[in-house]
Amino acid sequence: MDNDIKITIVDREGNSHEIIAPTDMSMNLMEVCKAYELPVEGTCGGMAMCASCQCYVMSDHDLSEKSVDEEAMLSEAFHVKENSRLGCQIPIIKKLEGLKVELAPE
Repeated sequence: MDNDIKITIVDREGNSHEIIAPTDMSMNLMEVCKAYELPVEGTCGGMAMCASCQCYVMSDHDLSEKSVDEEAMLSEAFHVKENSRLGCQIPIIKKLEGLKVELAPE
């Protein structure tokens, strides 16, 4: 349990899910959402090529900068906001304890 963090994910119906995510398995947010059977497609398998795992970061966490690929994909996606990120580009690490995200509409 020392390697687990708590994350809150608000689904597309507005329901809040507090989940436990492992930091020692090299997972990203999209993979964790899929593991908990939340409605995230991840069509491209985490390559920042589809935006089906877009989410809105609701908490004040210092995330890594968006890659060129992530920026390009978000520039073509629908429902993009200033706090939009691709879940596949957010690695699950200790400093994300308490992260809160909302899934973007399909």
